[in-house]
Amino acid sequence: MPENLTQETIPAAAASTRSLRLGVAGPVGTGKSSLIATICRAMSEELQIGVITNDIYTDEDARFLRSAGVLPEERIRAVETGACPHTAIRDDVTANLLAVEDLESDFAPLDLVLVESGGDNLTATFSPALVDAQIFVLDVAGGGDVARKGGPGIARADLLVINKIDLAPYVDVDVEQMLADAVDAREGGPVLALSRKQQDTVDRLSAWVREMVAKHRAGSHTPQDPGPMAPHFHADEDGGYIHTHDDAEGADAVRHQH
Repeated sequence: MPENLTQETIPAAAASTRSLRLGVAGPVGTGKSSLIATICRAMSEELQIGVITNDIYTDEDARFLRSAGVLPEERIRAVETGACPHTAIRDDVTANLLAVEDLESDFAPLDLVLVESGGDNLTATFSPALVDAQIFVLDVAGGGDVARKGGPGIARADLLVINKIDLAPYVDVDVEQMLADAVDAREGGPVLALSRKQQDTVDRLSAWVREMVAKHRAGSHTPQDPGPMAPHFHADEDGGYIHTHDDAEGADAVRHQH
């Protein structure tokens, strides 16, 4: 399994106070907040970290992280998107970008800002205008076949995490097959099996983050656009048509019709 994870040493001083901005996306319930908490617990003594969470109408994810005590509470801030989650991470990133910049300004210098998307579908991706790199999170409880279904997040995020592998025996999932499917879907791109209860997997995740921070500081990492979301539409509670997202003209488009 080509994870390409190293223990590269991060330089002691950075040329810029701008943090590495790392997006975390994936479907509802895959463990995005838990993954962020795991990174914070593992790395807060070596990195200065801040977190921006996204929820549609609440600050529940931010409250979860604050209550977990993984960072000082003031370093965890919430954005209430008021719309479908991917809107605020790709279509119009203004609210998130301002939140990140305010956090960087208030606590400079930060090494890492983690931006958590609200739970979305398999095609959700971050704009490279918002984050420098992105993690896409799946979990074994979502089904062993999910990884091979593909989509921009699975195929082209900087890292794909298969989360909650300790639950695999209870949901009848073959983790090794799921990982093999993920590697195929990513054409050999890095894939990491993770359980917050298995320290060796947490160490590999920390090593990947450490390497990305080092590349950012060295100026050797170029943010990549994973590509637009697949065309889809949203309906209201009564089944009425709200809006579609498509890429019919080669650029992200949001078409609204009430």
